[in-house]
Amino acid sequence: MKRLLTAALLALSCLAARAQMVAVSTDVLMDALMIPQVGAELVVGERTSVGLGLFGSSKPWGKQVKLAGLQPEWRYYFSGRPMHRHFVGVGALGATYDITWKGKVYDGYAVGLGVTFGYVIALTKRLNIDLHAGIGIVGYRQKEYFEADSYEQDMDYGAPAQANASGYVLLPTRVGVSVTYILK
Repeated sequence: MKRLLTAALLALSCLAARAQMVAVSTDVLMDALMIPQVGAELVVGERTSVGLGLFGSSKPWGKQVKLAGLQPEWRYYFSGRPMHRHFVGVGALGATYDITWKGKVYDGYAVGLGVTFGYVIALTKRLNIDLHAGIGIVGYRQKEYFEADSYEQDMDYGAPAQANASGYVLLPTRVGVSVTYILK
């Protein structure tokens, strides 16, 4: 996961050297859920931009939840100018998680592809509000067991514990309200 994150940040920093506009953002809804999210968006064409959002949390609300992920996205703006008005985006999702919920443990990773629709409201020359929602296919692979089970001892047999649940689901991949500040 660290290698993937480093490669993504390196790729975006190379694009930043040519970009006309660079913006940073945070998703207010994710922050309210105690899952901090930060992002960067770079203009790469007359109507297009690329972005990368990073999020993560450990024990939000005092619950046994560990979550980390990234969301790269390409956006097309219909208004003829990036970071302004209506857009559609194509994005990906990569996340790792370890969640204990109602006596069950879910420990694994998820990857997905989806489409995002949104609207950007310009408050000032540099400050925007970005309203967005997206849906996509998310594949997951995880170890799933009851909290009282001794999964590592019972299922291991001398080898690393294997995932016992996997599949694909249609889920919201992005839902949020972001505050965006244009740096350049």
